[in-house]
Amino acid sequence: MFKPTQTLYRNRRRLALTTKQVNGGYYKGNRVGSMGRHTKHGNYIIEWDKVRTYVVPANLDSCKLSPFVTKRMQPTAGEYKGEDGKGPLSGARYLERWKEENGVN
Repeated sequence: MFKPTQTLYRNRRRLALTTKQVNGGYYKGNRVGSMGRHTKHGNYIIEWDKVRTYVVPANLDSCKLSPFVTKRMQPTAGEYKGEDGKGPLSGARYLERWKEENGVN
């Protein structure tokens, strides 16, 4: 059979490990730090020293930076309230529409 050349094998070893290439104790994670710890009873205790807090600058109104969305964008459509104000999940509106579409009087 064919064997990979030595240079190809060397490049393959430099790739990032996956969980299928190593034994059961390897956990790759998703680059999110822990915000607490597990107790022996199965609970989770949040350690507030580890929780990320984002401080908004005091002079944000006078900042020259703009958001990533253009100001020329048209406003998106809002919520559908319907005629009775209960929205699209109104039972009465559903029955009315079902009768209209199915020809039941």
